[in-house]
Amino acid sequence: MNTILFRYLLSGFFKTIFKVILIFYCFGIILNLFEEIEFFKNLDKSILLPITLTALYIPSMIVKLIPFIFFISSMWFLLHLRNSRDLLALKVFGYSNFKIFLTLAATSFVLGWLILLAVNPITSVMVKYYEQTKSTFSRDIDHLVSINKNGLWIKENLDQGFRIVSADKTRNNYLTNVFIFNLDKDYTLSEKIYSEIADISNKNWSLDKVKIITYKNGLASEKSLPNLTIFSKYDYEQITSLYKNFDTMSFLDLILDYNKLQNKGYNKAYLDQNLNSMLSLPFFLFIMTALASILTMNTLKRSNNFMFIVVGIISCVAIFYFKDLSLALGQTNRISLSLSAWVPVFAIGLFSAIGILQINEK
Repeated sequence: MNTILFRYLLSGFFKTIFKVILIFYCFGIILNLFEEIEFFKNLDKSILLPITLTALYIPSMIVKLIPFIFFISSMWFLLHLRNSRDLLALKVFGYSNFKIFLTLAATSFVLGWLILLAVNPITSVMVKYYEQTKSTFSRDIDHLVSINKNGLWIKENLDQGFRIVSADKTRNNYLTNVFIFNLDKDYTLSEKIYSEIADISNKNWSLDKVKIITYKNGLASEKSLPNLTIFSKYDYEQITSLYKNFDTMSFLDLILDYNKLQNKGYNKAYLDQNLNSMLSLPFFLFIMTALASILTMNTLKRSNNFMFIVVGIISCVAIFYFKDLSLALGQTNRISLSLSAWVPVFAIGLFSAIGILQINEK
């Protein structure tokens, strides 16, 4: 009997999560599709392109909102149990409030790891393809910057063509192993510049130990210079701000390439923050399910569905802003960046622990 009840709880909970994800997905498609159509309105492109980009982007948005999805799903499922009187039947067969809560919360914890290890790598690849595809049609196509685990790439338009910059890493206002390719408007390589180190503290880059190879009429000539100054649209501050974007990196990427990313110039504090933020997801899902169970079960006898909707909306908004506040405190050095990812988990977990002590009394 316990096995049957356990399967009933799991299947009902899974179905509710799927319904909520589907609702969020539909809303996301509607909102993002209009944005993509607006982006491509002056370009001669099929409607299939905005639809494809929307389909690529929405799954990553769902993953970001997954704690709130689990909170809403838990409240919805427990309300269904109450309204259908299945909750009473479960108690008759020995399933206490605490056992129901523990089943749902433990399931959320396991699903959190599944999302982290299986879903997140897929959505990261989808976002990467989304950004690459959209950048191709960007109105700011004259100036593009790409940062990945292989280093830094910059494209800048020049009066007589364009420039492509490749470098290993940024560190203390400097780029190392800098390659600069100057191309004509017909994509013919006219000049290649190599510098061991470049000072990019401002937009007038200062290159040291420079080698220049010039290509003209099929011939290449080489010369060396102690230093060289070139103008760029980007300085150190603008470039390093791009190293804070981890949307295209999965949890596994951060773990497996942690040292390599740090050597490429990614800030260790931000690496740790994003790693801890991802690592906290299963625990966050556990406490969000716990909070939903407490708010629902501790007020079952004296509340109506409308009250739960209001409580759910207020709770989601409050947790969302609290989480943002915690990250802001970390980014302004009020608390460590790593700790800022765990503060919401600890705070909501402490609040939930008090309610769990009373959950079986209802």
